[in-house]
Amino acid sequence: MTTSGVPKVGDAAPDFTAPTDAGDLLTLSALRGRTVVLFFYPKDDTPG
Repeated sequence: MTTSGVPKVGDAAPDFTAPTDAGDLLTLSALRGRTVVLFFYPKDDTPG
């Protein structure tokens, strides 16, 4: 990661926990060894 805290392409993502659509919690590190695609968008109802 760069000193600004913004990751570069190819950097490992920092571990985080987020709710799933089913309401469970999923931690990124629990998916280690699998292919994971993270998609971020600015906010709902915006182009992108």
